[in-house]
Amino acid sequence: MLLSLLSVPYLGWSTHVLPPAHVLPRVAAAGLARTPPAATHYCRSSDLQLRADSVQGPMRPGSLVALVTPMRADGSVDVERLRSLIQWHLVCETDGIVALGTTGEASTMSMDERATVLGVCRDELAGTGVPLMVGTGTIDPKRVIAMNEQAYEYGADSCLVVTPYYVKPPQQAMVTFFETIADATPLPMLLYNVPGRTASDLQPETVAQLAKHPKIFGIKEATGDLTRVEQLQRLCGDDFMLLSGEDSNAFEFTLLGGHGTISVSSNVAPVRQHAIMKAALAGNADEARRLNKELELLHQRLFSMANPIPVKWALARMGKIELGIRSPLCQLDEVYHTGLEEAMTQAGALP
Repeated sequence: MLLSLLSVPYLGWSTHVLPPAHVLPRVAAAGLARTPPAATHYCRSSDLQLRADSVQGPMRPGSLVALVTPMRADGSVDVERLRSLIQWHLVCETDGIVALGTTGEASTMSMDERATVLGVCRDELAGTGVPLMVGTGTIDPKRVIAMNEQAYEYGADSCLVVTPYYVKPPQQAMVTFFETIADATPLPMLLYNVPGRTASDLQPETVAQLAKHPKIFGIKEATGDLTRVEQLQRLCGDDFMLLSGEDSNAFEFTLLGGHGTISVSSNVAPVRQHAIMKAALAGNADEARRLNKELELLHQRLFSMANPIPVKWALARMGKIELGIRSPLCQLDEVYHTGLEEAMTQAGALP
């Protein structure tokens, strides 16, 4: 990693505090004894003494990017572009990296390709204190466990596991699914509820049952239903991490008591999204709303076609990646180009 990037102070952490226990797996990659990830209180700088301080877990509150996987025109993983994207997010004060999720096209990737992506993440995040979450969800729990073990070996801090898609399991079956994986994996787990993609809605009462498991520390809630925030807080407690998976109302989700967002928009406007989450976590509703106004079109138009089609086009338009995407997805239809450029300009991503 560039030395200049390592010297950039990270606003979210006190500069005099040593990396917490959950960062130590990265140190192991440098040859030191391996230490399992552990829950830790967040220690933030004096200007960010937020209500999020009470959250325990391996990830920071704030703006976590649902990172794209840069690809060449032939669909192969573009390692150097991936490296530069992560370096850019470090400079932009993104609060966490979420790799190999839906936005990262993980469902099309082999274990060897996943290892390539994880290796780049490990190398670029080592020593920065910025945590790495890895998407490992699929229908088969054995495969989820195998991907979790791989992510752990590459120094990940947590895993993101989606509800089983397509098969529509009942609530109690999902409890068994997640508990089986949590029992077998060394990584702390964030649940992922996105019924629009999976056709399964993890109900708040089911989440409360899963929240009792020591390895399950929170949920990415992507229903878009803001009433879920109060329900989940009441049922799961204040120390259960609630992250929005819906860019369009993530700031409202956070103002209501959530702890931030796993964001597609952060790929394109990371500085602004970080500022929005900082304001929302501080309870500054007027500032969060004002800042979010600049991104409203972006939040909307990054979903004009299936994610990550628009966001990969946007990043290519910014010169940050090539126009590489894998089947069954395709390139962004020209009819959406002008509208997305307008949204990017409004968000400050284009001049």
